Amino acid sequence: MRPKKIRWVKCAPEERCFKPLCRPLSKLEDVYLTLDEFEAIRLASLEGMKQKDGAKKLKVSRPTFSRILTSAHKKIADGLVNIKAIRIEGGCCTIGGKVVKK
Repeated sequence: MRPKKIRWVKCAPEERCFKPLCRPLSKLEDVYLTLDEFEAIRLASLEGMKQKDGAKKLKVSRPTFSRILTSAHKKIADGLVNIKAIRIEGGCCTIGGKVVKK
């Protein structure tokens, strides 16, 4: 398998875990959103960027950006529908020039 290209993320999220109030964290399953998935959601959904512009920001191709975004949407939906904690960590990213690999 080809190694993943390093993705460029503007900044790390302030919070790394979101959970429903109905249950303690210790009793919840987790869904892991990578930093590049988090950034793709931020760019496309919050900033309203088109996929080609978001891809340029992450420094990946437009089809790769689309796959990242689809994966992020699926994970977030799983967390919301199935009452899971959503954790943000990992990925092969550069955050403000510092490489983060996991």
